[in-house]
Amino acid sequence: MAEGLHIEHHGHAEQAPVEQIDAASLPDVKLTPTAIEMVRKMYAKEGLGAGYGMRIGVVGGGCSGFQYSLKFDTLKEGDRVTDFGGVLVYVDEISLPYIAGTTLDYVEGLHGAGFRFDNPRASRTCGCGSSFSA
Repeated sequence: MAEGLHIEHHGHAEQAPVEQIDAASLPDVKLTPTAIEMVRKMYAKEGLGAGYGMRIGVVGGGCSGFQYSLKFDTLKEGDRVTDFGGVLVYVDEISLPYIAGTTLDYVEGLHGAGFRFDNPRASRTCGCGSSFSA
């Protein structure tokens, strides 16, 4: 993805443990209009063809246990797909319980610009803003 990608996170405390959630009933990840526009610009800049979308996921690591992952990728078996007016978002079935209902925004401010996650399932976040625990 683009160099200098900055990710912020805003979570809410007191959420149900991920293990107790039925994956079939989980809400989709949401993108704000600003995030959709930025993904479109990045997609065009990268010159990607049909079949590519924005993969949003989590990986182990970071100072709070999980880190967000953003990249352009193709559809994989088991992915949840959400279409935002031609911007496809893929979330794998392992990441979905941790980020279901998360809103991805793109913000610009004094500290730079980047994607910001608002994850209602995060019980704790760290100071760097790119990792969380569920």
